[in-house]
Amino acid sequence: MSPDEIKSRVASGLLSFPVTHFNEDFSLNLESYRAHVEWLSGFGAAALFAAGGTGEFFSLSPEEVADVTRAAKDASGDVPIIAGCGYGTALAKEIARRAEAAGADGLLLLPHYLMEASQEGIFRHVKAVCESTGLGVIIYNRANSVANADTVARLADACPNLIGFKDGTGKIDLVRHVTAKLGDRLCYIGGMPTHELFAEGFNGVGVTTYSSAVFNFVPELAQRFYRAMRTSDRAAMEEILHSFFFPFAALRDREQGYPVSIIKAGVELIGRTPGPLRPPLTDLKPQEKDVLRGLIEQIAA
Repeated sequence: MSPDEIKSRVASGLLSFPVTHFNEDFSLNLESYRAHVEWLSGFGAAALFAAGGTGEFFSLSPEEVADVTRAAKDASGDVPIIAGCGYGTALAKEIARRAEAAGADGLLLLPHYLMEASQEGIFRHVKAVCESTGLGVIIYNRANSVANADTVARLADACPNLIGFKDGTGKIDLVRHVTAKLGDRLCYIGGMPTHELFAEGFNGVGVTTYSSAVFNFVPELAQRFYRAMRTSDRAAMEEILHSFFFPFAALRDREQGYPVSIIKAGVELIGRTPGPLRPPLTDLKPQEKDVLRGLIEQIAA
């Protein structure tokens, strides 16, 4: 897809990022992954992120990112696939090229590796990655890579294929500055963990879509909440927040790393086979899985 096409598609509805499936020896289980992506593709996602943060991008090699991207494209039908990309500039450029060759429709540029960086450093890094690919690129403001509104504007001027801005900071004042300064030059995506907890507020400042982690295992619920948010149905949103998202978030917050672990556990509990988490992530404890099972069963009922 062209950068303009993927920008339009991303802005059109709810997004999600399938967990990456592994065998017990931590090798990729692409057969199970394809089956999961094919299933998810039937629930109306505007696009899916392959090898994103919840897809354990940080534990994948560049070759594995390409393999996961290719497998997702094989299974997703007409649902676009946006590949994860990141680390230092040289490695990010390599991953971008591999993902493009694997058939990705766009790229999500996750924060660069480890180091804090100045605004000029962030600008040079993102620009270099954008120039290495013909794909549309979404920058992910999070952790040690937080571009301010002026830097995002410079990047939008310098990089025609920069198509999106995803926020994982939760800084609504920063996001509002970006949306006010850039207008419809970019599409805007919410990327906070369990973004449903933030969606109503961010929708008000121009972030009209987001990536839903729970779409991995309760896609109909995720879409129902998204529709309620977009139509300002506060009663429906509050019912879902109280019955599912608030207790889900309390469980998620019990341990570091659980925002990924709890999603993989949910996929397992609905009968899929995502396999283990790669270290340093850890699985939910048995009693915690029982709590999550109860939430899922309540939704199904």
